[in-house]
Amino acid sequence: MTLSLSFMDRFSAFGLLILRAGIGAMIAFHGYPKFMGGVETWEKVGQAMTFIGMDYVPVFWGFCAAVIEFFGGIALILGLFTRLSSFLLCLVMAVATTMHFSIGDGMAKADHPIEMGIVFLALFIMGPGRYSIDRKLG
Repeated sequence: MTLSLSFMDRFSAFGLLILRAGIGAMIAFHGYPKFMGGVETWEKVGQAMTFIGMDYVPVFWGFCAAVIEFFGGIALILGLFTRLSSFLLCLVMAVATTMHFSIGDGMAKADHPIEMGIVFLALFIMGPGRYSIDRKLG
């Protein structure tokens, strides 16, 4: 006997809202200290770009990552600019993954940005869903 949960299909838009809002809240929470950390924090975060061959203006890159994580998370919660935010967050996770592997952390530390990158890639592909500002704006 197989357990059929096909009746749950009608709740897929709500499930996408939960995923988007939950992940958005967590990444905004993760990015807030970076965003508020100031120049020293931005420079430290921006140093990750050296692992992809960009060793100039680390403060700028760190600030960009902080803005993307904090405001991208808020945008995901609202379902506003969902695909753009998801794409940018996916790029940030790719840099974080590269950094972890480059410094020898291995999968023990790289697993989190890999997992989050997969989630952001899926949100980029799926879009915001029915319950979003993007949907209301058309």
